Amino acid sequence: MTHTEHRTMRRMLRREIAGTVGLLTDQDDFTAMRRYRSFAFDDHTTYLEQMEALLRTLTAEGTHTTVTLFDPQEYAAFCADRGLEPDAPSSRTRFTAELAATGPVIPYEGQPLEELLPDLVDEAVRRITWQYATTVLSGLGACASCGEDIGHAACARASHLLTRVLDTAGPGHRHLVCSVSVPPETLVAVLHADEEPDGTHRIDEAEALEFTTVLALGIATRAAGGLVMRTTAPDSTDRVYGWRLRGERLEPLTAGEVFDAYCTDVETGDLVSPESGVDYSTPPDLDDEPMRDHPH
Repeated sequence: MTHTEHRTMRRMLRREIAGTVGLLTDQDDFTAMRRYRSFAFDDHTTYLEQMEALLRTLTAEGTHTTVTLFDPQEYAAFCADRGLEPDAPSSRTRFTAELAATGPVIPYEGQPLEELLPDLVDEAVRRITWQYATTVLSGLGACASCGEDIGHAACARASHLLTRVLDTAGPGHRHLVCSVSVPPETLVAVLHADEEPDGTHRIDEAEALEFTTVLALGIATRAAGGLVMRTTAPDSTDRVYGWRLRGERLEPLTAGEVFDAYCTDVETGDLVSPESGVDYSTPPDLDDEPMRDHPH
């Protein structure tokens, strides 16, 4: 076999190999990595430009590539736990490979990094939110009066409520936001759903799991929270309505309360101009009966 044939075969095999690239998304993380002599970059902007060029090259060669967040503190802990030398490219490769299996990753599809980075950060926040909610739920234990696992019961209740919300919604695309105040944080989960011709709902399973887990946490801890939905359909006005979480129930918000929620900046509290062509309304009746309470 000739040298040219060998190179051709290697190029063909490379297309069969998936890869993951760990990105240092902000200046602070980049600065933290500069303490390692084997880390070749000294300018974050140049680093991002070179990373984008690498991703584009891999895509052009037919390689499926995913991108994950590279956290210097987690990397240092990873190396210490496994007895690895942190100032070595091979250690960074091993850490990135583990992130590919356990961390937040998104596929690279040729988009500019300025578009990819916010999506990657959002994915990381979603993962952290879900992990935190899951940890709290699993630690609640059993109901003192009936012995049922509180976290499991709350998840079942949250799943039931989500089903009722989707079943009673109008046709079209649905964008749902659930927020639960669990001091010192407010957890937020987002779910997108589309109605199929047969009346079923097309949803992302990972989004649905995160959404129901956050809602379940609010139910189990009796935390303040709520759920707001926006429905969008062709040739019709967008509708926005929502509910306040009270124990195991969703209580409907008035049209005015929904308007105030949508037209107030969550960070500053300032009023925001309402969108034109949007109907802020009361929600449909969920026709829901709560499960028995679990005092705790």
